[in-house]
Amino acid sequence: MNSRSIAVRGIAAVAALAAAGYPLLWRRQCLTWGASREEACREMPGDEFLPSAPLVSTRAIGVDAPPSAIWPWLVQMGPGRGGAYTYDWVENLFGLGMHSATTILPEFQDAKVGDVTPLGAHGPRMRVEVLEPDRALVLRSEDGSWVWAFGLYPQNGGTRLVSRNRIATPDPSVASRILSCYLMEPGSLIMERKMLLGIKERAESLV
Repeated sequence: MNSRSIAVRGIAAVAALAAAGYPLLWRRQCLTWGASREEACREMPGDEFLPSAPLVSTRAIGVDAPPSAIWPWLVQMGPGRGGAYTYDWVENLFGLGMHSATTILPEFQDAKVGDVTPLGAHGPRMRVEVLEPDRALVLRSEDGSWVWAFGLYPQNGGTRLVSRNRIATPDPSVASRILSCYLMEPGSLIMERKMLLGIKERAESLV
């Protein structure tokens, strides 16, 4: 066996061990990045829309700014609006047309309950279900399978920004569950972490 074959087998073995260990060792950290145990367990606005969701992630970040400095960045999010403050090039591979704004856009500050934003031409249409300025913003897909909530919690002169996703996978097959667990969950962490850091940077620049 040559050195290349040994290296390939070694990489495959490491990947297999990582995959086997993910559900037990890393999945909770992936789904609760940045969130305390209290934040992960706390009831949030929007939980009632999908109470038995099989997949729930709660991720959070501390922002050295008041809720009023964070709120404008939240309400203008979306394609054709303020973007998602994450990796635009990744979002746009899926045709979402995301362009993350670096300034507050006055034309997108008048959000109201019932507003609908489509995520791409073939993606879900997200409806504003809860809108409590400087406190909570909840979006729900029109098919009811996805609820995305943001909560703003003042703490120590700043704010804890908490993002919670509740998702019901319409396809219960084993293949779908594997895809969700090993691809979608880590992928969502990469994108949402960047989003939270992007909001933090923008909000703190206003203080």
